Amino acid sequence: MTKSNGGMGSKSERRGASWFVFLVLLVCYLYFLPRWADWNVNSRMNLVLAVVDQNTLAIDSYYHNTGDYAFYNGHYYSDKAPGSAFAAIPFYLVYKLFGGPTLVNFVSGFVNNAAFLPTQNAAGRGVIAESLNYFVALTFVTLFTSALPSALLGVLVYRMAHKWATKQWYAVAVALAFGLATPAFAYANNLYGHQLSAFLLFGAFYLVYISAQADRRPLYAALVGLMLGGALITEYPTALIVAGIGVYAIFKWRKLGLVLLATATGLLPLLLMFAYNYAIFQTPLPVGYLYSPLYSDLHHTGLISLTYPKLDVLFQLGFGVQRGLFLLSPYLLLALPGLYWFARERALRPEFLVTLWAVSSFLLFNSSSAMWQGGFAVGPRYLVPMLPFLALPVVFVFNHTRARWARLGIAALMAASLLMVWVVSISGQQFPQFQPFPLVEYSLPELVRGHVARNLGMMLNLKSFPSLVPLLLALTGLVVVYMWRTRPSQPSRRASTHNSPAALS
Repeated sequence: MTKSNGGMGSKSERRGASWFVFLVLLVCYLYFLPRWADWNVNSRMNLVLAVVDQNTLAIDSYYHNTGDYAFYNGHYYSDKAPGSAFAAIPFYLVYKLFGGPTLVNFVSGFVNNAAFLPTQNAAGRGVIAESLNYFVALTFVTLFTSALPSALLGVLVYRMAHKWATKQWYAVAVALAFGLATPAFAYANNLYGHQLSAFLLFGAFYLVYISAQADRRPLYAALVGLMLGGALITEYPTALIVAGIGVYAIFKWRKLGLVLLATATGLLPLLLMFAYNYAIFQTPLPVGYLYSPLYSDLHHTGLISLTYPKLDVLFQLGFGVQRGLFLLSPYLLLALPGLYWFARERALRPEFLVTLWAVSSFLLFNSSSAMWQGGFAVGPRYLVPMLPFLALPVVFVFNHTRARWARLGIAALMAASLLMVWVVSISGQQFPQFQPFPLVEYSLPELVRGHVARNLGMMLNLKSFPSLVPLLLALTGLVVVYMWRTRPSQPSRRASTHNSPAALS
């Protein structure tokens, strides 16, 4: 049986690995700029702009850049769960108060070069001042509300896996594979709600797990409640996982005071959402989608597109060529044997049940939706909040794999997943649409034409694939530094002589 080994490796080694995971993920996430004309992103950013710049919840001045809006009582509103926009509002205020125009002026010198201009819509208005202001502000708030939480989520996956891994590099591999070889990568630097809610859910799970430290239990309980409430108002379907983690917390703590504290802090985000909905729709319930003019037939199917789990949709979510998770990230199939070995760890039975619930409930929920494809998307994007829970059991596969050929197989699956996720994520300036087989019909043709997603390399006037060279150099540098710092220490010649059998005779 695998033993919890939170003490594996020195504290400095664990800290070094955490920083390595964080920096690798953050560099990769920030290198690719947020999608400029994405309806989902714009709907949330419109709310941020409306609240701060116009002191209103209505997006009447901005709705023309998105189709994801609700129309009610003569005004336009974002139809999205408001959590990610609420999180972005303070950072947009900071942006406006401290150097927003200066940052725009700085960026303007880079976005009109020969590398960046071809990435723009030929039928668009070009890089006019209004568009540039919007894009720079979007990039700034996305850094804090998506990219940073996503990189921190990778660290949490590492730290959780590290407690159960028999070797430290197993945990590092699990964290990096999750962050770079699943659809989490595509959404890590975009103002969706998926990655932020995943961070909040998994963060709450991690805090409950480590809450054995009695002196920190009240703080942990307060944070757990706040994170679960935040996840719920960021992506409504996460209510299923929130409930599972809530039951897990009650079981672990077994103290009414801690449960009440978590409940109180968890209500704070919910009260904010209730007030938001009531101010717009005269009901505290999240009914925005019922007033969306587009796709109204789907929104009015069943309960806001939800009916009952369907086997054919479940298959498409897992193995379909359009959105199949395991087709895009085949290494995640290792979670199946991983869950088997996880279940055999009797001391970790509560953690296993939470993980199993998070994965199975989310799969069944999304197989009930008439909108399971997720619009323009990389893989089944609605499943993203449960991905860290699905990736975590892979650490047990590492623990139980001894044969060299099996380890090579694991490496091959992770490499294939990395390749396909990056091909689909960085091809073109939009995520794949509704092509039956987007990898073949959209992503690969875009890359063959040299159409690479906007990135920081292009701001250095590097076109197409050469624009990825600075990223490769940065990652190489991080790997070299990490390997140098973690190299086995060599005993000195003097020490070796002193401790030789001859010296001791």
